[in-house]
Amino acid sequence: MICVLGGTQDSREIIRSIADSNYPVMASVATAYGRQLIDDERVMVNDHTLDCQGMIDWFGECGISMVIDATHPYARDVSTNAIQACAALSIPYLRYEREEVPLPDYARLHTVETAAEAARLSAGLGEVIFLTTGSRSLGVFRQEPLLAAKRIIARVLPDPAVIAECFRLGFTPRDVVAMQGPFSRELNIQLFREYRTQVIVTKNSGTVGGSDTKLKAAMDLELPIVVIDRPKVIYPCIVHSVEDVLRFIGQRRQSDGIYHRTPKN
Repeated sequence: MICVLGGTQDSREIIRSIADSNYPVMASVATAYGRQLIDDERVMVNDHTLDCQGMIDWFGECGISMVIDATHPYARDVSTNAIQACAALSIPYLRYEREEVPLPDYARLHTVETAAEAARLSAGLGEVIFLTTGSRSLGVFRQEPLLAAKRIIARVLPDPAVIAECFRLGFTPRDVVAMQGPFSRELNIQLFREYRTQVIVTKNSGTVGGSDTKLKAAMDLELPIVVIDRPKVIYPCIVHSVEDVLRFIGQRRQSDGIYHRTPKN
C-alpha cells in the first residue's frame, strides 16, 4: 500500500495518477476540507494530523510499504516526521516538491527566512499588510508589536476551522479574504486595490501555488513584496514531476511488495 501525504493541488494529481495506474493508494491530509477535495472512492483518507509516532503507528496499521510526501513546500514538520517514521519502519520515502518560481529582479522585493522576520520587515514598509502566506503563521503577524497599529489582511482557504482561527487571533470579518486559489494576476490586482494594500507578504509556493501571478500583480502596482524562503530540509530522495513519482514506484514495486491492483470489471 502506498501512502501519499498531501493537502495540495499537485498531491491530488499524484493520488489520481497512482490510482489510475492501479496501485493501491491511501492519503493523509491535515483537514476535513483536504479530505473533501480528494473525492475519490478508490482512496481511503486520513484527515487527522499525525506526529512522528502517529505516522509510525498509522503506517504500520495500514500496511504502508512506501510514502510519497507531496505536502506543501513549507510543511517542514510534516516532512521531517515522515522521513523519521519511514526510517524507523525501513520503508521507502520519496519527496515530491514543486519547483520554485524564479524571483524577479525587482528593487522592492525582499527575502527573509522566517515569518517572524517577514512580520518585522513588513511593519516598516507600509500601513496595510496583505498576507498571502496561508493560515499557519497568522499568529506570528498578529503577535508582532511592530504591527499592532497596522491593518493586516489575511487571505486564507474558505475552511470553517481556518476562518474560526482567524477570528480567534483577532482578525475581523472585513480583514479576512476566504477564497480558494490559485488566483490570476488580474484578480490579485483587483484584491490588492480593493484593500488598499501597501505591502504584500507571500511564500515561494511555485506556479501551482500562484506565486508567479502574485509577484506580477504586486510589481504591476509597484508594491513592496516580502517573500518568505522555503524551509531547508534534507530529503533522502526528491523528484519534481508526477512522471518521476510513477517511475520511482515502478522501480520499487517488486522489491518492496507493491503490486498492481486488479481492475474491477
